[in-house]
Amino acid sequence: MSKKTDRESGSKAMEKCLTLFLLFLLCVLSSSSFTISTHAHEEDPNSNATNINDTKMIRRNLGYFSCNTGNQIDDCWRCDHNWDQNRQRLADCAIGFGRNAIGGRDGRIYVVTDSGDDDPVSPRPGTLRYAVIQDEPLWIIFKRDMVIKLKEELIMNSFKTIDGRGVSVHIAGGPCITIQYVTNIIIHGVHIHDCVPGGNTNVRSSPRHYGWRTRSDGDGVSIFGSSHVWVDHCSLSNCEDGLIDAIHGSTAITISNNYMTHHDKVMLLGHSDSYSPDKNMQVTVAYNHFGEGLVQRMPRCRHGYFDIVNNDYTHWEMYAIGGSASPTINSKGNRFLAPDYRFSKEVTKHEDSGESEWKHWNWRSEGDLMLNGAFFVASGAGASASYAKATSLGARPSSLVGSMTVMAGALNCRKGTRC
Repeated sequence: MSKKTDRESGSKAMEKCLTLFLLFLLCVLSSSSFTISTHAHEEDPNSNATNINDTKMIRRNLGYFSCNTGNQIDDCWRCDHNWDQNRQRLADCAIGFGRNAIGGRDGRIYVVTDSGDDDPVSPRPGTLRYAVIQDEPLWIIFKRDMVIKLKEELIMNSFKTIDGRGVSVHIAGGPCITIQYVTNIIIHGVHIHDCVPGGNTNVRSSPRHYGWRTRSDGDGVSIFGSSHVWVDHCSLSNCEDGLIDAIHGSTAITISNNYMTHHDKVMLLGHSDSYSPDKNMQVTVAYNHFGEGLVQRMPRCRHGYFDIVNNDYTHWEMYAIGGSASPTINSKGNRFLAPDYRFSKEVTKHEDSGESEWKHWNWRSEGDLMLNGAFFVASGAGASASYAKATSLGARPSSLVGSMTVMAGALNCRKGTRC
């Protein structure tokens, strides 16, 4: 072989190596914004949470970040590399009926440094409980990864944000979050699981007041007589009662981008069939992923107006969406994958009444994607005034639900990169 041929072969080999190196470098750069890091927890979460997190990590590896997902909330803030320096901007990204929930946007940032909860009446400065009971607006963040096992319900004061971005925060193993007779609350980016009842003791709700609490239900998030509440990008599972319940005249609520798994009665919206103040309730349920091990109530609605938009329903054992007491349910652009069970294909359940009554309730399905035999039983005449009160945002095509919800739940945000 001539020297010229040798040089040509060497040149081609060099070009091939350079091409492979450039391709490798491109892959590294394009993946840097969604590298998943693991951090040692201050305490070990419950074993159930470990399995859920493993499943969630697998789902996240299938996703990719884009500023044009169609998810209005995420497209508003997640592509900002400096999100950690502009945390309170998140409050301007809310949608739906809870879009005016500003939380602690107009207050200072408070850093939780202590995961303890030794005294629900006299909480230590630095703890989550100390922060949420203050009278001033606060945007509450966390210094490091934490597992917070609350001794009693965490009773929140108005104008508070709990923001878990940048660390891994679990509220688990004890009573959990109570939002009662307050306004302007944001709960974002935390894991809430294995919640149990508390009560029959004194608990502080503000710097000026503490009082006797009877036994609580064991909800993940309990919204009671409150307004302008937004629960976003949380991972919830395995609580004693509901994952998120809103009752007793609560309204102006958005429940979005959450990942819910391993639970029976997922979400109750409305106290009872006889509680008429819930007739004014308006709740948006959007961009959530209802996943493994769920049975029913996604949500169960009473009396009010419910906009259920672009959610991904991949599991249910009994039904997905149900209700009683003539609620208006507006189901738009959702994806419903029915289970293989023969008798669980129906998305809906009209509860506590016969067909002669529920056939007048205004329930409609518009642009929903029905898979594996799923079907939605619509009802009512479709009164325009009723659906207008149950409309909070437009739906994107159901074919986009996968990309809009693939990152549902608590995010693995790291400072200096897109979340």
